[in-house]
Amino acid sequence: MSESRFQKAADILTSYDGPRLRIMEVCGTHTHEIFRLGIRKLLAPQVDLISGPGCPVCVTQVGFIDEALWLAERGVTITTFGDLVRVPGTTRSLADARAQGARVQVVYSPLDALSYAREHADEQVCFLSVGFETTVPAACLAVEQACEQGVDNLTLLVANKTMPNAYAALKGSADVFLYPGHVHAITGTSLCEDLVSQGVSGVLAGFTAKELVTALAVAVSKAQEGVPFFVNAYPRVVRPEGTPAAVELMERVMEPCDAEWRGLGVIPGSGLTLRPAYEAFDARKRFEMPEMQGRANPACRCGEVLQGHCKPSDCPLFGRICTPTSPVGACMVSGEGACSAYYQYGGDLL
Repeated sequence: MSESRFQKAADILTSYDGPRLRIMEVCGTHTHEIFRLGIRKLLAPQVDLISGPGCPVCVTQVGFIDEALWLAERGVTITTFGDLVRVPGTTRSLADARAQGARVQVVYSPLDALSYAREHADEQVCFLSVGFETTVPAACLAVEQACEQGVDNLTLLVANKTMPNAYAALKGSADVFLYPGHVHAITGTSLCEDLVSQGVSGVLAGFTAKELVTALAVAVSKAQEGVPFFVNAYPRVVRPEGTPAAVELMERVMEPCDAEWRGLGVIPGSGLTLRPAYEAFDARKRFEMPEMQGRANPACRCGEVLQGHCKPSDCPLFGRICTPTSPVGACMVSGEGACSAYYQYGGDLL
């Protein structure tokens, strides 16, 4: 994009003088990048950016952490992405359990967990599988490779979620969705196009300053036309068909199920679980895990933040009791969480 086109897009955001417009950046990475790049300072006062539930760690239910702790207490080695280690369960976190002797290993991909399991055949190893469509294919690939290689000491504790029914649950929460580019790089654009017929408007956005400013300018401009719309403002990465091979892999290994989202409750068909052919890799089934209902700190407003009902700075715990060094809720822990973005970049002052 030329500098003149970028400036034109920035001018659209700065000069907007229409009715109040609520834009929800569904993706947690978008939230952080918009803060980090100072894009909020370009927005006219009538444009509200609302943080949505696009942080996979943030929407993972408290009971999932309790399940992981249950496994750790029974000698299972937990392999997980780093953000989950400090997320509070009902009474403690995986970091607390590790300090008390539990085996909790941070990995960077499900395939790292497979490698660990292969190299530690004397341990039962569980990978905490969270994330949206972006990360699901790698978890499915790990399961298929474990099956092919005869690695029988690896399981997955699955809390993967998918976006289609979440968008439906969020309908009315904002005037325009800023759709997550990396999710739709996998799934394509058909869902976004279908939502237009339901009155839902949205723009697919990339992650650079120019891509984000352009996407927001498109959202502001198109919203003034008064009819639902969809625009793919990230065509260099997101194709209409998405990534068919990744979708096929997901459908081969996992199937839809109902899922609980922190703050949104149970959304039918919005989760994933291993298909019967791969249920030997399901930690809940292998270890005959009892059903667990976690309890979040009642003073924490993470759920309302994830629904766009309040800003992090509206929470009485924010920045006082709840900080990155002593987080009360998942939104302060995660590198994609809205609370951590507000804390790190001064969003409480905006």
